[in-house]
Amino acid sequence: MNSDEKKKQIIKKLIDRLELPDGAYDLAVKRYQDLGEWFDRDESTLKEYKPHIFPQGSFRLGTAIKPNSGDEYDLDIACKLTAGIDKSTHTQKDLKTKVGTELEAYIKARNIKEKLEEKHRCWRANYQDSLNFHMDIVPCIPESTNRRKKIYDSLIKHGADDSIAVSRSELTVSITDDRDDNYEQISDDWKISNPEGYAQWFESTMNRAMKFDLLEKSAQVDEVPLFKRKTPLQRVIQLLKKHRDLMFEEDKDSKPISIILTTLAAKAYKGEQDFHTALSNILDEMGKLVNNTSPRVPNPVDPNEDFADRWAMEKYSHLNLENNFWNWLQQAKRDLQLMLDSNDSQFISKHAQQRFGIRLDENDLAKSLGFNSAPAVHVKPKHHHVEDESKPWSFVVKDEK
Repeated sequence: MNSDEKKKQIIKKLIDRLELPDGAYDLAVKRYQDLGEWFDRDESTLKEYKPHIFPQGSFRLGTAIKPNSGDEYDLDIACKLTAGIDKSTHTQKDLKTKVGTELEAYIKARNIKEKLEEKHRCWRANYQDSLNFHMDIVPCIPESTNRRKKIYDSLIKHGADDSIAVSRSELTVSITDDRDDNYEQISDDWKISNPEGYAQWFESTMNRAMKFDLLEKSAQVDEVPLFKRKTPLQRVIQLLKKHRDLMFEEDKDSKPISIILTTLAAKAYKGEQDFHTALSNILDEMGKLVNNTSPRVPNPVDPNEDFADRWAMEKYSHLNLENNFWNWLQQAKRDLQLMLDSNDSQFISKHAQQRFGIRLDENDLAKSLGFNSAPAVHVKPKHHHVEDESKPWSFVVKDEK
């Protein structure tokens, strides 16, 4: 087996182990569909507002990963009230309270033991069943016409064609946040989000790169999209998130956030069909896609929003967020190279476990990769410096950009 084939085999073995347990996505679909049916029942206090329940985040994009030991699966849900409520008639607190009241009734009816938990922007329902996970429900309403028009103009300015700019901007929503000064007052100044538009952008970017036909979705309660397709882009994002989570396991607040990793990876993806080429090219290109000036990592469905805005905020300076992003990116490249350059199945197995949290069988590696039964001597690349291989993150990484 030549070197390129060996590298492809190793990455494929890693990625094959990323899949969530059987039924994880099916259970997620069951949960949010059940919630949608509850909100739309005749007795629901929300029925008159025509609620639309849809998934967002990693479950929607098909990039969810197994949580580390002791953590829970996180299913992000939006509850959009599409009629009868706007910012001139209700406060953020009014909207959040309405959704919370109905969620309390849902938890009681479904005999969920854990109490409904209030977060800054959402309500959290905690499930204790075959999969330990929580569901974060974000209350929202359609954004005002004027603000959607500004986003439309921004998308056109940044090169989107008219139909795309219209469809993306129309999906923008206003969300609740109890940290806002106007949280309990009638105000037009709400935080905005666009999880549906972002999911459409992610899928269309992936489809265009892979020359797939775009899929039309019109159901009021959407299916969790993409999770059965498992393209190289989705799998690479999963692997990068696993690496990041392990690297920052002791300092979770300082880790690069998933929306930055996902956005840069999607922009870098050129439709590579094998996992190794996709991973290598994405790691090579991600850093080049970070702008030197604000917005550093623009939201593709609202270009004036900066996903990396916290990098420059004084109140987050103690977290070293920008440095941590660059350090993580360099570390991921080095860890990948170190593993792929090895002909020692024992080392590869240990490295995969320490750096990516994935167990690979040494004997299976040796057999499938054509290694000798005795471990080969591993020669580390000259630019690597290992202080103590017993420590998971022993490389000294400087602030490289």
